[in-house]
Amino acid sequence: MDILKSKIRNVPDFPKAGILFYDITTLLQDPEGFRMAIDSMADPFRGAGIDMVVGIESRGFIFGSAVADRLAAGFAPVRKPGKLPSTTMRASYDLEYGSDALEIHDDAVKSGQRVLIVDDLLATGGTAKAAGDLVTRLGGDVHAFAFLIELVGLNGRDRLAGQTLHSVLKY
Repeated sequence: MDILKSKIRNVPDFPKAGILFYDITTLLQDPEGFRMAIDSMADPFRGAGIDMVVGIESRGFIFGSAVADRLAAGFAPVRKPGKLPSTTMRASYDLEYGSDALEIHDDAVKSGQRVLIVDDLLATGGTAKAAGDLVTRLGGDVHAFAFLIELVGLNGRDRLAGQTLHSVLKY
């Protein structure tokens, strides 16, 4: 995985002083790196009977749709409120200062479908947990979560306790 890490640009003090930002755009620009990232996210779930991949806005769309293709599964986006055109279900979650919400079309996941939730980054786990809650409320079976990057020090796994998690890169 050192090859993948070498394709991610580290940007100090972004978006504010003291933060080291992992910029995946350099990975996305590299065909070999992008393919390796997608395969690394999808491979643990080949043969697992995944029916639907749910991608979290916005970089989860990039990785989730490609993972869905690798797994011959459908893809459904989870978005910020007001971005989906049909009837939706909403889940709110807490941020460090305030709260936010996510929505999914209420027909995006069918009862009993095995769902893989994908995003680029696991930090505190709040966004991923909200996405999992939406899938569960729609009757889907959250089989696992897959992330390109996990920021281990932020303890996002704690919020997703009891769930299967796969992170390609850990920082």
